[in-house]
Amino acid sequence: MDRVSVEATRRLRRLLRNLIPVLQCSIAAGIAWFIAFHVIGHERPFFAPIAAVISLGVSLGERLRRSAELVVGVSVGILVGDLLISVIGSGTWQIALVVALAMSVAVLLDSGTVIAMQAGSSAVLIATLLPPGAVGGFDRFIDALVGGLVGLAVAALLPANPLAVVHQKGRVVLGVLADALRATAVAVSIGDPARAGAVLSSARDAQDTVEEFTTALAAGTEIAKISPLRWRRRADLDRYQKAAVRLDHALRNTRVLARRAQAALRDGERVPERLPILLEQLAGAVVLLRDELSAGRDPVQARAATRAVARLSAADLIGASGFSMRVVIAQLRSISVDLLQAGGLSRDEAVAVLPPLRSGRTDE
Repeated sequence: MDRVSVEATRRLRRLLRNLIPVLQCSIAAGIAWFIAFHVIGHERPFFAPIAAVISLGVSLGERLRRSAELVVGVSVGILVGDLLISVIGSGTWQIALVVALAMSVAVLLDSGTVIAMQAGSSAVLIATLLPPGAVGGFDRFIDALVGGLVGLAVAALLPANPLAVVHQKGRVVLGVLADALRATAVAVSIGDPARAGAVLSSARDAQDTVEEFTTALAAGTEIAKISPLRWRRRADLDRYQKAAVRLDHALRNTRVLARRAQAALRDGERVPERLPILLEQLAGAVVLLRDELSAGRDPVQARAATRAVARLSAADLIGASGFSMRVVIAQLRSISVDLLQAGGLSRDEAVAVLPPLRSGRTDE
């Protein structure tokens, strides 16, 4: 395929991924206008379709709060605009004053950005396109309320799949974690500090993927709460919810592991023979966790694989290694605990899997 075809295909796929939110917004806007115009009888229900679209949004997340912020923001903008413009009239400085006052009042009421922006935009519309007297302020408030409620109703009756994006983002996070552990295993097996440094750099850059995963999880959880059609997805989302924080910790601990591995290799510290093998096995446990969560299964295999690694992380693994390599072993243990918790164990249960740190050979 040529470059134009590849780009067209990419854009089409992006549209298909966002098709449900687009349809939700378009349907909600039409219904909100119909209700405000034909049912309630408002002559120009300008704010009804706007409120419906804003309350839904193409990007999901915190929709209930956004709808409340929308109604409050429109109300503040209408109130300040109607009161001031009717007294001082319209003009350059009048519009600037109205917007400043409307947004200031909104910020004093709440820190949400939607409230402030909607208050400002509503004040502008009243000062320019919809001057006081054309439509009553209370009618505008009702239109905004209708639009917000219609947006919520459409979200509940025509919901997106709450797990689709969560699966996608979750697989990315777990894939990054598995790749980092594998690459560190290679670095310590061949004694290459530069390769360990590259792992650290890549793991740092991957922090955005954790934030995207958390955002997708919040949006999916919200859909599952407000939509009866998606209630059956709550168990799968709950598994991801329990895993999310621990996966973030595991990725952070992996960065520390890679940093200390780089230092140990640079300083010529002895690498325990079993360390690369255990890192590779831990990466395999991460892949199992990714696949089991994506399939909606209890991650039994992932827990078993992580336990196998954790039980071999005793002090004898360290031997005569230096300080940095001791930190690497400690991080290996910490990551094992994180993964066991991500797989459903409590912290006490996960820590209990670890062998005690003691010197000398063990019988395990």
